[in-house]
Amino acid sequence: MHVIVLGAGLTGVASAWYLRQAGHTVTVIERQPAAGLETSYANGGQISISHPEPWANPGAPGQVLRWLGREDAPLLFRPRLDWRQWSWGLRFLRECLPGRTRRNTDAIARLALHSRACLHALQTETGLEYDRLEKGILHLFFSSRDHAQAGERAALLQGFGMRAELLDARGCLAIEPALAHCREPILGGLYAPEDESGDALAFTQNLAALCLHAGVAFRYGLRIESLLTGEGKVAAARAVNEDGAAELIAADVFLVALGSYSAALVRPLGNFLPIYPVKGYSVTLPLAADADAPYVSITDESRRIVCSRLGNRLRVAGTAELTGYDTSVNPARCAAILRRAEQLFPHIEASGEAEYWAGLRPATPGNVPVIGRGRPGNLFFNTGHGTLGWTLACGSGQAIAGIIGGEPSRIAFPFLNL
Repeated sequence: MHVIVLGAGLTGVASAWYLRQAGHTVTVIERQPAAGLETSYANGGQISISHPEPWANPGAPGQVLRWLGREDAPLLFRPRLDWRQWSWGLRFLRECLPGRTRRNTDAIARLALHSRACLHALQTETGLEYDRLEKGILHLFFSSRDHAQAGERAALLQGFGMRAELLDARGCLAIEPALAHCREPILGGLYAPEDESGDALAFTQNLAALCLHAGVAFRYGLRIESLLTGEGKVAAARAVNEDGAAELIAADVFLVALGSYSAALVRPLGNFLPIYPVKGYSVTLPLAADADAPYVSITDESRRIVCSRLGNRLRVAGTAELTGYDTSVNPARCAAILRRAEQLFPHIEASGEAEYWAGLRPATPGNVPVIGRGRPGNLFFNTGHGTLGWTLACGSGQAIAGIIGGEPSRIAFPFLNL
């Protein structure tokens, strides 16, 4: 079959790879001039199998209330006259119920474990380079409340078959010596040694090059305006180039991997995807040759900030902001992230200016991505991965390729089948 993949971010390119490996003719359409230039551009760098718990959990509503009015809050809600924002917010509250949180956690964990296996197989097969570090993720606790829940969380992860080690402050320093000068007392940590980190942009663009070599066609600089139907199926995508010229691109199957922009495209066809953009920020520091910077990827559980070493750079990312489709960089948010990094690692030496970035994470209320078949029947989705796009990319790409090819699923996951 000829499959058109709409979107050349992490999930779109991963999907294209697995579709091509399954023998399909694949064309990827992307409005940017290259792959990975939007949400995948400067994320936190973590492949965090050890963080399957969604933002929506029983403790989230109270946290959001405590953070109201704080410009540096980990989760910032900016009310807008947008019914989609309020509808998403109400759904988020529903997903905070204990039973729904547990269901969502189970689904994310199963897909994450599958995705890790797919990534390892891909890396072994291709030797793909992306500043990969297999040093695990160290979750740090600075508040007594977060620390008190560490044992329960470790048990949860171990129940999924994931390695999780509880550490005291001394143990955290043994894992990552660069924390020795941290300016806030570390109460303890949870170490997930099987987790990884790496540059999602490098992965996406290098995998796109492998896709191209394998016969995948990429059409850059084309913005998808609409999907046209006929005879009970999607017949073509209407695309517009940078000069405003339109063309119709036909195929047998259409796969939507447009992140935050997926829902609006497919709504006219009767598909109502519960996806809303959640803006995240990152700061990338070029490091001096002898910088006292971490090699183990760090998650600051109290501030919802992550740090990942990417070659000679340190990526510090975090926070979530519900503010519609605004992609502008708020310097105050980035400055807060940078201040926290300097508190964690006071002896970091930068070799140049920090790069500030903001991108839209395509989030569902329960953090479970939308993967599966829509309507009409030749329309498919692989979108809505939220903060876990890098973690889930290979697994969801392999899964949707199997679904399109009519293969039985390898994992228990709530795949969409409209």
